[in-house]
Amino acid sequence: MSSEQIIVRQPEERANQLILLFHGVGDNPISMGEIGKFFAVSFPQAQVISVGSPDICDFGRGFQWFSVQGVTEQNRQPRVDAAMPVFVQIVRDWQQKTGVPPEHTTLVGFSQGTIMALESTKVEEHLASRIIAFSGRFSTLPEKPIAAGTVVHFIHGEQDPVINPFQSKSAAERLKSLGCECTLNLQPGMGHGLDSHMINTAIAHLKNYEPKSHQH
Repeated sequence: MSSEQIIVRQPEERANQLILLFHGVGDNPISMGEIGKFFAVSFPQAQVISVGSPDICDFGRGFQWFSVQGVTEQNRQPRVDAAMPVFVQIVRDWQQKTGVPPEHTTLVGFSQGTIMALESTKVEEHLASRIIAFSGRFSTLPEKPIAAGTVVHFIHGEQDPVINPFQSKSAAERLKSLGCECTLNLQPGMGHGLDSHMINTAIAHLKNYEPKSHQH
């Protein structure tokens, strides 16, 4: 199963960082690639790739990581689990191609792309060191700590009618209670989407947030 993957930036020298972007349901890698351009400007030595899901969306246009037809709180998790091996393989393939290890890999998700990135932390011990979780959620809140060394940055519009910002709040609370590192930023007046302030918040976290595991 192949998917369209858009290379937003390929540094001239060897990349010292890998930033992978994952779109929402019914979307495509081109629109997430536009978001990727902001990251490429801020991190010139990063390889920035917008990843398309191999699955065509089953309502109308674009692509999906898993079907949302008739989705419920009960059946979402099995659908995510079924899609996860492909998602993980895409990340591992890019790490291999670029020679960038997990500790210098960032996964940037929006909506369904965020669900996949967050859920990957439950099944893979070390896939990425940072997750930018735009407007998303865990499918089900983790029961035990997520992969060690992974920091999650939740960024969510306060007026999101599609995925309630409470999902990011409760996820951040759960991770903190499990001793995992995360940050939470709620964007006032913002619905289910991204604005420049949310993107700048994400970039600032990647630049300035010092994981506790690195502090001596």
